[in-house]
Amino acid sequence: MTRTATPRHYLMCRPTYFEVSYEINPWMDTAIETDAAVAVRQWEALRDAYLAWGHTVEYIDPIPGLPDMVYAANGATVVDGLVYSAKFRHPERQPEGPAYQKWFADAGFVTHTAEQVNEGEGDMLVVGDVILAGTGFRTDRAAHRELAELSGREVVTLELVNPHFYHLDTALTVLDADPAHPLIAYHPEAFSPASQAVLAERYPDAIHVAASEAAHLGLNAVSDGLHVVVAPRATGFAEQLRERGFEPHPVDTTELLKGGGGAKCCTLEIRR
Repeated sequence: MTRTATPRHYLMCRPTYFEVSYEINPWMDTAIETDAAVAVRQWEALRDAYLAWGHTVEYIDPIPGLPDMVYAANGATVVDGLVYSAKFRHPERQPEGPAYQKWFADAGFVTHTAEQVNEGEGDMLVVGDVILAGTGFRTDRAAHRELAELSGREVVTLELVNPHFYHLDTALTVLDADPAHPLIAYHPEAFSPASQAVLAERYPDAIHVAASEAAHLGLNAVSDGLHVVVAPRATGFAEQLRERGFEPHPVDTTELLKGGGGAKCCTLEIRR
């Protein structure tokens, strides 16, 4: 089929204070040196790609002492203009939730303060009229119910079983969110057998991504329906995308990967 890009609206946070000063996922190692200047250059390349494709990018100011704030996707879930705040599991990240919620409130959005532990769009991905929701490491199942009641949308629970894929957006990416022909890509082994069965039934045409591709957070990708930002080392996944009519665009986020995030982690979609 012919792929078409649609305008997107993103919120991003410059990694001015990026460092790995604690360890809360398998990617983080405080013994490995980080370079905030390199992280900023990689982040700017990602942002510039969005702007070149005609997307709108807004910015939340980084806060000293919150190095993971660059992973904006974790800050909230925005569906139909309603903002469901993040409520982080780890104390190191908990101040991020209120910071992102304040940005949206100041921008005139209706915000809902989450009662249940969730890490925003890191574990909540919109596919057409459905929200796919991850659990197992960071987001509680109760948050799925809370979001369903709040949004009025069907929320489908998916259980993650590999700690390297601790957020849903590290194991699954939405390539086409159009309800008429939704398409996802995912790494099956990141999910429990029951969740694999759910995905196979709902998305029989999905792209299955190998462990060698997913290991570089190749699935932490961003699609506008045509252009797909991918990790440069995920060459096999890029070829799978070309076969389906997409245009893969490698963007290096290796410095940011030291904190456990890639392109999607740095990109919170604002759905009005």
